[in-house]
Amino acid sequence: MINRREFISAVGAASLAPIKVDAALPLIKPPRVQPGDRVGLVSPATAAFETEPTRIWVDALESLGLNVILGDNYYAQHGYFAGEDEARASDINAFFAEPSVRMIFARGGWGSPRLLPLLDYDMIRQNPKVLLGYSDATALITGIHVKTGLVTFHGPSPLNVFSAKHFRRVVMNGEAYLLENPRSITSNTLVQTENRIQTITSGKASGRILGGNLSLLTAVMGSDYLPEWDDSILFIEDVDEAIYRVDRMMTELALAGVFDKIRGFVFGRCTECGPGGGFGSLTMEKMIAEHIKPRGIPAFSGTMIGHIEEQFTIPLGIEVEIDADAGTIELLENGVS
Repeated sequence: MINRREFISAVGAASLAPIKVDAALPLIKPPRVQPGDRVGLVSPATAAFETEPTRIWVDALESLGLNVILGDNYYAQHGYFAGEDEARASDINAFFAEPSVRMIFARGGWGSPRLLPLLDYDMIRQNPKVLLGYSDATALITGIHVKTGLVTFHGPSPLNVFSAKHFRRVVMNGEAYLLENPRSITSNTLVQTENRIQTITSGKASGRILGGNLSLLTAVMGSDYLPEWDDSILFIEDVDEAIYRVDRMMTELALAGVFDKIRGFVFGRCTECGPGGGFGSLTMEKMIAEHIKPRGIPAFSGTMIGHIEEQFTIPLGIEVEIDADAGTIELLENGVS
């Protein structure tokens, strides 16, 4: 068993060693989820201190005709984690190995990156199934996609009609379709005031879609759990980050050459992301534009991705086309078999 000090030492050594990235693997699409299928719910990060939120997630999944089971260590606690690293990783490995489980849903918080060296990627590759999550689970869905070629899914539990509709279309129906923000106008306004799109650089671009939570992507920067970004469409989102911290993370991506490789860029939502720091600030709009606009690639912000109630479900690794003027993401292929 690896202890915390050995874990940190191993991660530090890895960051100094030459990076060894797996060669591009063939894309594996998991079987679509169908009513009656079993879904495994895991806590790969922060402990589930209360039961009611989990009961709500279970009810939401069961409302779609799915049968939910909890990982053996779901309610375990180790400090702020849902059990020791090895225990949390064992739940993920066990659900991938169990033939009757057809989908795994990962809760967020903090801690998923610590599990990446403990997952059985050969076994996962041989037992493809839907893995869904966002926020901290970005580390899992990205790392597993990179190490296995499995299409994984950035998205929430289907807690509302909007999210449930897109979950069903992507994960259960296997549709390839256009992701477009709702354009509703309330009775008290003359124009659309919510869910507006902001074009950063006009144009269309196509490529395989990759990304997730910005904090988690930069947390594993320099490791071999991030993809090759060449010719991809990058999407990012975050929550509760001051603008200068988002700027710092965007700078990290820039210095790593990520923005030089991608074909297009989508910024979802940064919820509760104010100036912070007690000093003058760029606006989020201005800061993002300074990083992206000089690249000359199609880019927009405001899509339904992030820590918001209504979210799209995004299959990582499939081909998409973005239209920065319309603010749309078109799935050019399905994410499931």
